[in-house]
Amino acid sequence: MTESVERSVHAELVAVLVAVTNGEPRVLTTDDARALPAGPFELSHRSLQAGLRDWVEAQTHHPLGYVEQLYTFADGDRSDESGGRVISVSYLGLTREAGETGVAQVGWQDWYRYFPWEDRRAGTPALVEDVIVPRLTAWCEGSADASIRARRQQRAAITFGLDGAAWNEDMVLQRYELLFEAGLVPEAVRRTGVTAVVPGQPMRHDHRRILATGIARLRAKIKYRPVVFELMPDEFTLLQLQMAVEALAGRGLHKQNFRRFIEQQDLVEETGAMATGTAGRPAKLFRFRRDVLLERAIAGSKLPVSRVV
Repeated sequence: MTESVERSVHAELVAVLVAVTNGEPRVLTTDDARALPAGPFELSHRSLQAGLRDWVEAQTHHPLGYVEQLYTFADGDRSDESGGRVISVSYLGLTREAGETGVAQVGWQDWYRYFPWEDRRAGTPALVEDVIVPRLTAWCEGSADASIRARRQQRAAITFGLDGAAWNEDMVLQRYELLFEAGLVPEAVRRTGVTAVVPGQPMRHDHRRILATGIARLRAKIKYRPVVFELMPDEFTLLQLQMAVEALAGRGLHKQNFRRFIEQQDLVEETGAMATGTAGRPAKLFRFRRDVLLERAIAGSKLPVSRVV
């Protein structure tokens, strides 16, 4: 007679909370930068989103503003310490950094700390050619099967923009998952015995994978929805706006093309004030025209992220 063991299933709520501060993309973390704010969904929570808000505010003392559901992770090998099945429901939140959180082990981090190969504002990072390409090449050539080698090489070229392929900033998750499969990130150690890791701060559980999903969602979304304004102060210069978009997209934009595009979209209006305390000529201050959302669905409005310097 075989004894059956019933495994429990519970939902974990995970927040990818993003801000842009001084032209840098930031993410709110816990556990000394090793995890995202998270907690179990409980019967006392009236909804998943309400539960998420409760956990984030309890753990970080930071209120949530704009929030949208990101993705549900339900892989068969996701389990807690007791062996119970864990389903993670993740959310993307956009906010503004309010300085020190005042909570131990909680703080804001540059998201390129976790994905240094994703920041191409100043060109291709040296670590891509110096570290990632050689190690991916070794992984591709490590199979005795010619068809597997070819598929690996093609996948590496597409995801990292190699061998003449174009770089696609939206493929954040695909790049991380490729490095994971190749055994080049610390999170893969329990499966592969990884030793030759690439630079990038690891996170607990699969939180870096969830963060990659959030970055990819936001990079895609800023191209067709004006969500970047959720990250901006009430008044800002066009340079600050451009720097915020560049920070999120991880690539540079042509200054004049960007400004012309913003003017054509009629998304902002002058406040009549000038920025003070900056070097050079004072710059005009603008604000987001929220009434434009009432005038049109904004479906055709996007930011020219694909236009690089």
